[in-house]
Formats: sequence, structure tokens, C-alpha cells
Amino acid sequence: MSTLTPRVVIVSRRSELDELLARHGTRGAAAYFLKQRGRDLDEVTERHEALRRALTEVGGAVPADWRRGQVERTDLPRFLFAPEDHVIAVGPDGLVANVAKYLDGQPVIGVNPEPGRNPGVLVRHRADEVGRLLRGRIRTEQLTMVTARLDDGQELSGLNEIYVGHAGHQSARYVLTTADGHRERQSSSGLIVGTGTGATGWCASIARGRAGAPGLPAPGDRALCWFVREAWPSPATGVRHVDGLLAAGQGLELTSESERLVVFADGLEPDALELSWGQRVRIAVSDRRLSLA
Repeated sequence: MSTLTPRVVIVSRRSELDELLARHGTRGAAAYFLKQRGRDLDEVTERHEALRRALTEVGGAVPADWRRGQVERTDLPRFLFAPEDHVIAVGPDGLVANVAKYLDGQPVIGVNPEPGRNPGVLVRHRADEVGRLLRGRIRTEQLTMVTARLDDGQELSGLNEIYVGHAGHQSARYVLTTADGHRERQSSSGLIVGTGTGATGWCASIARGRAGAPGLPAPGDRALCWFVREAWPSPATGVRHVDGLLAAGQGLELTSESERLVVFADGLEPDALELSWGQRVRIAVSDRRLSLA
């Protein structure tokens, strides 16, 4: 058992104002850029200040004898989380998904700095609730994750979904093997395998436009839904197996017939795995779960 003092790691992302200033240099230039697009700098500044206030309040709520760390979303691939960490994600719901793939059971508290703007599906708490949560026993919900594992041992996980497709957004060519053993050569815009958490987003938008789509799992269900996007029928490629469900222990296998396919999770394209011709990837319910307060 670890005897280390707990550490709180606060995860955030740059505000839109931060990004505008990094791109344009001054507030005046940023204001001009926004005005040309029918927007106002005051609104962007107000959202920036809401995030700053939330981060300040969360930082002040960390017990004085606890260790602390802070990391921006762009630095997550290089940050080492420890088993005793308590993670606080301050930002939109997607920030929780961004950090989930780098964790292994550490509790996550999602803080919503803009309750009137963010849905709060994953960032469920206000900044002023953090002190109480850290001082008490944090009760968490276990959310299912999805993992892709290449035949060379590389793997990545996601909270919402995993996408497999062509790196240049051209048609991806591959052989798909379903959980019940059916094999089909396909050419498509890519494969999406989603959890119950992700089923409210990308997967839901596909399911709404597809007759006979499978029922979507709930966030805690040990199951995944999968969809092939825009499968193309031809003498060499089929469209019979384009959606379904995966229970725990089942998996989809995809063998690349393109020179370069990419696999990424939760929209983080820079943190992707690559498949060359003949390589295989298996996608299944992850052994890991996200512990979300």
C-alpha cells in the first residue's frame, strides 16, 4: 500500500482567448478578427474569466498537506499519472474523455466552469463542491472504455469511441471480421466503435440516420456499439456487415489493405496508432474503466 500523500492533478485546456492571443498577438488584433466573424471579444473574455475563476477556486480547495500538479490537455501524452492521484478536470465534457485514456482507476472529478454552456454530462460538479468531495469519500461511477490493440502490441483506449480510417480521409480498404466470425472486404469512410458514454454523440448521429441500427448501450454497460461509415458496394467490397454490438469478451478485427490507416480515440488525432498493409487491430471492451465522481 502506498504511504505517499495524495496528489491532486488539475487538468485544463487553453481558453479560446488564450488561443486567439497566441495566434494574433494582441487583444486588439483578436477583437478585429472576431468582429469580422460577427463575434465580440467581451463574450470570449467572459468565458476565459469563468475558467480562470473555476481554476482558482479548485486550487484553493486542495487540502494544504496534499501534493498538487497541473497539466494542460496538449501535454497529457507526456504527463505521468501516479496510482494515488485524484484528477480534477476543469472544462467542457470532452476534457474528461481526453484525460480518461491516460488513467488506470484514479478517481476523476469533472468541474463545469460554465454550467449554462456545457451540458455537464461528465463535468458534473461546480468548483465550490471540490473541497467537500476531496475531504470525504469520493463515490464514483464506473464508465466502460474501449481499447484497440494492434498485432505488434501497441494499444490505446478511449472513453467515447475509437475511429479507424484512412490518414488522409480517403476511402479506407480493409477486411473486417465480426464477433461471430463473418469476414468482409470493405471500402468505407472508416469504422467507429463507441461506448455507452460515446453513444450520445458520434454514434448516436449515425444511428439516427440508419434504419435497423442496433440499440445503443448505457455508459456503465460492458458493451460497445459499432458502425461502418459510408461502406461502398463494388465487385470487390461488400456492405453486409456495417453495424452491431459487442459484449465483454467479444471483439472486432480489422486487417488493413491500405498503406496507412490510423487509429485514434476521442478525436485526438495527434495521438494515433498507424496500420500498414496487412497489419491487424482488434477492438473490444477495455479492461480499464473510468472512475467518475
